[in-house]
Amino acid sequence: MQITSTAVSLTVEDVTASAAFLQRHFGYTEQVSADGFASLGHPGGGVDVVYLRRGLEVLPEEQRNRTADGVILAFNVEDIAAEEKRLRDEGVEITLPLRVEPWGEKLFQVADPNGVVVELVEWVER
Repeated sequence: MQITSTAVSLTVEDVTASAAFLQRHFGYTEQVSADGFASLGHPGGGVDVVYLRRGLEVLPEEQRNRTADGVILAFNVEDIAAEEKRLRDEGVEITLPLRVEPWGEKLFQVADPNGVVVELVEWVER
């Protein structure tokens, strides 16, 4: 099997709000959108993000009313302190302050308007 790209699909209440959050604060661009659907990509590569509106009829019935609860969308970055400052300066609430974990990573978290957790991570040299 050859995987040519990777995407994560998240079901949320307000597709437009989540898509705008990733575009404004993380540099994602809209690739395709329709009523209740948005597909975003990042010019630097990495994972594409697809948002689907909860209740969308194209979803299998057993999935229609689930949301992205408990999901963490994690991005590896360089200079995590600068990224935290940038997001604070842009008015984004930091929901988990910057910290260093015992296994060797710095991280902090924010949440988009639908509550999807976005975690920024920088690995610490040991």
